[in-house]
Amino acid sequence: MKVQERIAKQRWRRRHHVRNKVRASGRLRLSVFRSNRHISAQIIDDDAGRTLVSASTTEKDLGGVGKPHGTVEDARNIGKIVAERALQAGIKEVAFDRGENSYHGRIAALAEAAREAGLSF
Repeated sequence: MKVQERIAKQRWRRRHHVRNKVRASGRLRLSVFRSNRHISAQIIDDDAGRTLVSASTTEKDLGGVGKPHGTVEDARNIGKIVAERALQAGIKEVAFDRGENSYHGRIAALAEAAREAGLSF
């Protein structure tokens, strides 16, 4: 097995291990995606298979695609915005899905900002 295949398999296992625990909780899921240049978060209803609320640094109002927005401060802004949009939609409790990422840096900043803005997880 090549190194890239092994790493991809490990990442898949981490991502699905976390996601399966979150889905078992029965709550809506706050899923976070982090790339080198951007960060996005969305609240997903797994039973209906729909995204209810989302926010991303690629949105035109939040910075757009033209330049990188992958800082901790940008992650805090996305966390605050997704929490505000969720509260407007009547969502107060979610389960945090960090995917394959460790709870550190931008992921932790997004989660803390969402909690401060009123989401419970």
